[in-house]
Amino acid sequence: MDTLLERIQRCEVCKDHLPLGHRPVVQLSNQSKIIIIGQAPGRRVHETGIPCNDASGRKLREWMNVDEATFYDPEVFSIMPMGFCYPGKAISGDLPPRPECAPLWHPRILKSIKGSPFILLIGQYAQRYYLKKGGKINLTETVKRYKEYLPQYFPLPHPSPRNQNWVTINSWFMEKAIPELRNQIQLALHQPKPG
Repeated sequence: MDTLLERIQRCEVCKDHLPLGHRPVVQLSNQSKIIIIGQAPGRRVHETGIPCNDASGRKLREWMNVDEATFYDPEVFSIMPMGFCYPGKAISGDLPPRPECAPLWHPRILKSIKGSPFILLIGQYAQRYYLKKGGKINLTETVKRYKEYLPQYFPLPHPSPRNQNWVTINSWFMEKAIPELRNQIQLALHQPKPG
């Protein structure tokens, strides 16, 4: 995994499309019990080089009910977004993740991780890529049917403050999905480390 991580850090496949240059931001271990597959680093994460080091990351940790020390332990959490570098700003929010990363790197990473980690699919890009035809008509319906994807996957909306209105409108999310997410996280955390 160390060799793979070094290769990812040197990756320049889409550098000509990145307004702030390439800076892949991932957290990986072949021992990880949980994998977070989100969208792409935001500008703050790009600047610090620390995954999920922003308001969205704080909200995600709150949803999972895990502290920073646990979250930033790669033997617990691997973080591999759909795009590893900050894609730039759009009219509303950031641009979509670059399409090169996931097909190039995700299979190699997943092959390197031992056991059967629990995978969080955050946002429409991750859900479309991994669930394929198993995804529902839209993100809301996919997240609402989270039980259909257990025990391998748990689909979530992006934890961005921009999505607070979605969380408010869809009250079932905090009432039903989040307690089950926390339960699944605890089950994963207490699994023995893969051999």
